[in-house]
Amino acid sequence: MNILLTGGAGYIGSTLVDFLLKENFNVTVIDNFSYESNTLGIYCKNKNFEIINSDIRNYKLLKKIVPKYEFIIPLAGLVGAPLCNFKEVEAKSINYDANIELFKMVNNNQKIIMPTTNSAYGKGKDGQIFTEKSILKPISLYAKHKVLVEEKLMKRKNSISLRLATVFGMSPRMRIDLLVNNFVYKAMFDKYLILFESNFKRNYVHVRDVSRAFVHCIKNFKKLSGNIFNLGLEDANLSKKELCDNIKKYLDFAYFENNYFKDEDQRNYIVSNKKILSTGFKNKYNLDHGIKELIKGYQGITNKNNRNFN
Repeated sequence: MNILLTGGAGYIGSTLVDFLLKENFNVTVIDNFSYESNTLGIYCKNKNFEIINSDIRNYKLLKKIVPKYEFIIPLAGLVGAPLCNFKEVEAKSINYDANIELFKMVNNNQKIIMPTTNSAYGKGKDGQIFTEKSILKPISLYAKHKVLVEEKLMKRKNSISLRLATVFGMSPRMRIDLLVNNFVYKAMFDKYLILFESNFKRNYVHVRDVSRAFVHCIKNFKKLSGNIFNLGLEDANLSKKELCDNIKKYLDFAYFENNYFKDEDQRNYIVSNKKILSTGFKNKYNLDHGIKELIKGYQGITNKNNRNFN
């Protein structure tokens, strides 16, 4: 089976490659390596692995190579609300335009499994639980692009959308700007956190469980095709304050609530992940596992630029 990962050198992709190769799939990554990290070097010994160093907006190249693959997993993008707000034009060209062009190149027999985002739910009412059938109210530019791309994706045959919760955990291409990763990092090295709107809730998922979910979708594609799935931990719809309390079980730090300023990211929601669990998928890595893993992993991180946006 031949699989193409766009943006496969990133936070999710550099973890996912390992899972796909262990299934003996033929894996090709196309990435422009903009973060200048050799995140895929360990996989180069595998005869089933190939790298193409290119931007996904190189449509001439994409048209040439895309027909070779049974599965396409589009991971390339500028990820996160702050980065997309800072680079609005580039965000549109990569996160929206490039994916729409990619869809045009893929024939109906080829299969796409795409990560989208549950931040598309925006801001919920107290106690409201969002399912895949809930109305989407994206707030950030990043989420708005993801919603538009998902609409196009689900109009084609042989497609699955995974609406990812906020991802956490160690990866070869580390990101310490993601919420759990960031809170653990600050708790370790700054010894304090300042929380804005600490009652805002989010859902969370480990990066390795994201990879496992992609494999699950590949293996069960015929049954799952045409569906959107929330992907997160059922027991991890937590407020920022609750997240800090979890981290305090393992680290000694202080956190303070600032009620005078608003969070730039106004999303606040509780998400149900029951649909994907009903297909036989089970999360393996809970929040406590991730926190302990991050504490261990951060012992070896000296470069504070392991983030998408400072």
